Amino acid sequence: MTHVKVPKDRIGAIIGPKGSVKQLIESKSGAELDIDSENGVVEIIPGEEPVGAMRATEVVNAIARGFNPEKTIGMLDDDLLMLEVIDLSKITDSQKDLLRLKGRIIGKGGKTREITERLIGVKISVYGKTVSIIGGPEQNQIARTSIEMLINGASHGSVYSFLEKKRQELLQSRMDYY
Repeated sequence: MTHVKVPKDRIGAIIGPKGSVKQLIESKSGAELDIDSENGVVEIIPGEEPVGAMRATEVVNAIARGFNPEKTIGMLDDDLLMLEVIDLSKITDSQKDLLRLKGRIIGKGGKTREITERLIGVKISVYGKTVSIIGGPEQNQIARTSIEMLINGASHGSVYSFLEKKRQELLQSRMDYY
């Protein structure tokens, strides 16, 4: 049994309209979700398949970190998709700095996040004091590196060049694989 602390404003997203998201997570994972809306705690009770409960925990964590439930359900179908969370509060304790870093990661009108998602094939959520990534291990590493570059003050142009180069490498490694 696992307990996940969820921000209260994300509990509704885990439940979904008429309980649909909760039901989908339960049916795909085989685990049972017991949601305490008052305290913001989701208890994940394993079913027959313990791996299903681990995947359900990752999906609940992803939704808690701001992802749209529709973007997280794929994690229950693809064992390679993983959630990675970068805690920005470990980098800065200033609210002003936190907003600046989040702005750099998102980019003007969401451009930087969108380019990263499109080129590398990941999903990114910037929520609260965290930046979260859903993707395969290799993609998550590239996205993490690009986010760290932005945090450390690299220009957006050099980050886009890095992402373009890594996209070519990903495509090449897939070509070599097949």
